[in-house]
Amino acid sequence: MEVKTAEFVISAPVVNMCPADTKPEYAFIGRSNVGKSSLINMLCRNKKLAKTSATPGKTLLINHFIINKEWYLVDLPGYGYAKRSKTEIAKLDRMIRGYILQRHQLVSVFVLVDVRLEPQAIDVEFINWLGQSGVPFCIVFTKADKLSQGKVNTNVEEYKRKLLETWEELPPYIVTSSENKQGRDELLEYIEKINKELKEGQD
Repeated sequence: MEVKTAEFVISAPVVNMCPADTKPEYAFIGRSNVGKSSLINMLCRNKKLAKTSATPGKTLLINHFIINKEWYLVDLPGYGYAKRSKTEIAKLDRMIRGYILQRHQLVSVFVLVDVRLEPQAIDVEFINWLGQSGVPFCIVFTKADKLSQGKVNTNVEEYKRKLLETWEELPPYIVTSSENKQGRDELLEYIEKINKELKEGQD
């Protein structure tokens, strides 16, 4: 798949203000500062599409972008940003979980994880929650260019070991870098495959 067009549609504070449309949606989420906006911009070859910021936790709304007029890329707020009040954190958590559990158009969640770090409890908890909730998802390791290939492989294996403590079968994963476009084709092929399966199911 090639991204020919990528357009911002709406920023919604709650799930029922998201687009009234039946097109499939793919949501991107991760801890604050995981490189979500950079990854979205790399996928769409548009450095200004998702707003990148030096300050973590800037995304506070559910942002919809229409890709090739065929499917939505959804930029969700980051979780686990410590400098927010408990009230703000609870509100964001409700928004995120409300969207993920209530949005029928959502077909897959991409959980972004910084490959440089050892498995973080907050990420593992979120991944386990998706599994328990029956939500299809894929783990996207980010910032692979910051490490040697050997270290990336070691860290991914460590993550897999951690997940196998609770998972019988590992979820799919893709290793990416916004800097050198690693994983771009894999991610877009993953989305295209699901879109094709959805269309075949409708025919």
